[in-house]
Amino acid sequence: MNIIFHGQSCVEIQLKEHTLIIDPFLTHNPQATVKEEDIKADYILVTHGHDDHVGDTLPIAKRNDATVIAPNDLSRYLGFQGAKTHGMGIGGAFEFPFGKVKMTLALHDSSYNPHGTEENIYTGMASGFLITVEGKTIYHAGDTGLFSDMQLIGKLNKIDLAFLPIGDNFTMGPEDAVIAAQYLQAKTVVPMHYNTFPVIKQDPNAFVASLAAEGITGLVMAPGQNIEL
Repeated sequence: MNIIFHGQSCVEIQLKEHTLIIDPFLTHNPQATVKEEDIKADYILVTHGHDDHVGDTLPIAKRNDATVIAPNDLSRYLGFQGAKTHGMGIGGAFEFPFGKVKMTLALHDSSYNPHGTEENIYTGMASGFLITVEGKTIYHAGDTGLFSDMQLIGKLNKIDLAFLPIGDNFTMGPEDAVIAAQYLQAKTVVPMHYNTFPVIKQDPNAFVASLAAEGITGLVMAPGQNIEL
């Protein structure tokens, strides 16, 4: 499979027969190297309701007739806006045509603010995803602080690739993300959710060096960069 990082928390997963995209924040993302109209996806996974994660979900979903997989409250809201959706709850798993998705805990808030309005719509609990496809397991933590149950996630799953936020302020910072990586025991860890805005400025190479000091393989992916898994 081909995995492309699009900046912030946006990850595209190209499989043999399907394409998934997670948290497609592109139009207002200063790091993004692609436009919303460039994305072709069958499924869109959204971790929570903040606009730097929902992003371009609705236009991508409608243009591609894609299914949006999201926490149930957010799923209902996006469904009301005309998207085809599949709602899930924390701890739940489902077998989709492309593979298995399990929704995991994320310690974070979740609400949606439509552009140009002062509305703040509650969208349920924030989440992460364990995605098992083509014999590999990818963990996208979403926006979260460090939590001890990451040890259980690592114990119960053989994670090939983990995307962890390191931006601090809104999520865990680099020091806590190193502990998360130790808990998860993933083969490779990629930092995300940093440097998009000044308040989450971090040095991803320093983070990867901290991982290496603990015997963990880390990889900095520039926006637009891809890897084969």
